[in-house]
Amino acid sequence: MNELPETLTIGGLAKAAGVNVETIRFYQRKGLMREPDRPPGGIRRYGEAALARVRFIKSAQHLGFSLDEIADLLKLEDGSHCTEAREQAEHKLADVRAKLADLQRIEKVLKELVQRCCAASGEVRCPMIQALQEA
Repeated sequence: MNELPETLTIGGLAKAAGVNVETIRFYQRKGLMREPDRPPGGIRRYGEAALARVRFIKSAQHLGFSLDEIADLLKLEDGSHCTEAREQAEHKLADVRAKLADLQRIEKVLKELVQRCCAASGEVRCPMIQALQEA
């Protein structure tokens, strides 16, 4: 990829990355991105590296990483720390698997409650509300 000169305004960077300007500013406040120097009387400009950084952050978020976890991943971005990156991915995978198991448990309980509601026509008390009150 050819390195673009730093020609993008914050609005141009946001548009190119598919985010809004406030997202860029938020990332800067969180320390995930640096804020470029403002030339005297000028506007801050961003280049390809800033665009790649926003895309990295968004990709990691789509995989479920928190901003704090992304900050840790960004420390490894030179690509020479594969073991550490893998360990973070393994930890995230374990979290995802635990959440899936919890969601499957919730699904099972809700399915049973819905079935009880369908079978309880004409009863005075709703089986689902009753089950939640008794829990």
